[in-house]
Amino acid sequence: MTVHTTIDSPLGELLLVGEMSATATGGTALVSLSVPGQKGGAVVQDGWNEDADAFTEIVSQLRSYFDGELTRFDIECVEGGTEFQRRVWQALESIPYGTTVSYGDIARQIGAPRTAVRSVGTAIGRNPLLVVRPCHRVIGATGALTGYAGGLERKERLLVHEGAVQTA
Repeated sequence: MTVHTTIDSPLGELLLVGEMSATATGGTALVSLSVPGQKGGAVVQDGWNEDADAFTEIVSQLRSYFDGELTRFDIECVEGGTEFQRRVWQALESIPYGTTVSYGDIARQIGAPRTAVRSVGTAIGRNPLLVVRPCHRVIGATGALTGYAGGLERKERLLVHEGAVQTA
């Protein structure tokens, strides 16, 4: 069964979508975390049930992250995407809190050729788990903040929060 809820955050309202799971702490595996206006973000569908209680553990971790107390999430997530996307997303999960890497670094990490940087960027752009799967930690080769489905202002806000960049 698909469940959803919204919570307020420093990034604006977050839409959480999950599936009931016998193995997830709290009973819900996260399918999607979206922000308003997100390119490719989730939209509540007919048949989904609104259930804030299903997300108690996930919301607790998100609040701890935004309060500066949590640097790594321990949330069961529903796997989706293509095999290539999953490889890219797994690489995202290995980026330490407070650091950044380039799209080229991700391509190298997954064993993709240098020419695959655009494909890596596309896969990162399709990440359905903003914040939790830290695609905001990927920046351009020159250090520029580029490409974030939730908007560059939110990307900068997350990187400043983590101490990875200074405010302009």
